[in-house]
Amino acid sequence: MDSDRDGWQLMAFHAKTDADVHTDHWEVHPAAEEVVSCLIGKIRLYLRPERPGLEEEESRLTAGAAAIVPRERWHRIELHIPTLPRGSRLEKRTEPCPHPPSAQPRVWSRRD
Repeated sequence: MDSDRDGWQLMAFHAKTDADVHTDHWEVHPAAEEVVSCLIGKIRLYLRPERPGLEEEESRLTAGAAAIVPRERWHRIELHIPTLPRGSRLEKRTEPCPHPPSAQPRVWSRRD
């Protein structure tokens, strides 16, 4: 599949430390939602506050769980236990949007 032509991007990688997932780096995808799943280990997915004074939203993902990061929502990942996180989205890469809309992540587990 050609991500430039079809718009899909799928990544999977083994992460041993927070540096492997750039825990201090926030990212945003203005053209699509992103599915973040944890294949093994445990991760914490953080959504940036939508307004000053609010706290980050945290979703804890264990092996087999996934969350959807809403379109235009700033987010980052931290490791809880070394893991194999995976993310996918349908979009063309563009510059970040400075004003993300209000949205909450949805979390699923393989037990659901």
